[in-house]
Amino acid sequence: MLPRVDTDEAWSRIVPDEPLLRPGVLDLCTRLGFAGVDPVRFTEGSQPVYAVDAAHVLKLFPAMAAGDGLREARTLEFLHGRLPVATPQPLASGPYEDGWHYVLMSRLPGRDLAVAWPGLTPAEQDRLVDTAGELLAALHALDPAPLADAIGPGDWDGFVAAQRAGAVRRQRARELPKEWCAQIDGFLDAAAPRAGDRRALLHTEFMRQHLLVAPDGAGRARLTGLLDFEPAMTGDPDYDLVAVGLFVTRGDRRLMTRFTKAYGRTPDPRTVMAYTLLHVYSNLPRYLREVPPPDGVRDLASLADTWFGTG
Repeated sequence: MLPRVDTDEAWSRIVPDEPLLRPGVLDLCTRLGFAGVDPVRFTEGSQPVYAVDAAHVLKLFPAMAAGDGLREARTLEFLHGRLPVATPQPLASGPYEDGWHYVLMSRLPGRDLAVAWPGLTPAEQDRLVDTAGELLAALHALDPAPLADAIGPGDWDGFVAAQRAGAVRRQRARELPKEWCAQIDGFLDAAAPRAGDRRALLHTEFMRQHLLVAPDGAGRARLTGLLDFEPAMTGDPDYDLVAVGLFVTRGDRRLMTRFTKAYGRTPDPRTVMAYTLLHVYSNLPRYLREVPPPDGVRDLASLADTWFGTG
């Protein structure tokens, strides 16, 4: 009852079309024991995700992203109860019709930190950044070996090399100005990540949009959830600092200093900038719009210090 999605064209046509998806969503809810519910689709995110009721969330993955559903279910199973902040508990997962995959999970309390952020006091913001740093440290401290059959890449250095080979081409395709594109190869030659044997479970999109916040018993904001593990990987922990600098601390040096202190380690800004260029979802033009650098910042080394510097 859900139309098959095997191409980017089908994705852009079918996935946003809620009336087209609705019959299949209701059928799947009935099969899962939720007959008669009125699931509400969340507006955020690339995948169709629904609040089934106050306690359950249903996440759907089209055929071309079914592997993401398998990865998310396995990662959530592994993480349940292991972190200082809750992650959704997977309750059921499996194939549906026409290649679709689903994950039914618990619904966590709280709201999107990106939405809540402007209404928080500076003290609350600082405390949440501290907690986020501790949370990422706890995630990176876990041994990812039990997930080796579900999460890649198996060869981190090979992944980095492949991303390096296409770095300039990807940014040109996103219409990065020529003056920035011309710097990429030289910067990566000088600042190429050297992860050695460091491997951790990576969220890869550790950002305000994937953190939930709610008041505690005293009315103070606290982190209540970490969401969206479909793009999880295993690799160099510094890779996760890309999203931190861009979407948690957002180029605020004071907040980045707090975060890294709570995290327990201060990465080299040039290494994080290199991973910004090598990231699977790298889009430097978007980042320059989201976190515009001060006037006068015209080179990647200065941009690295602007976005990821501390002190």
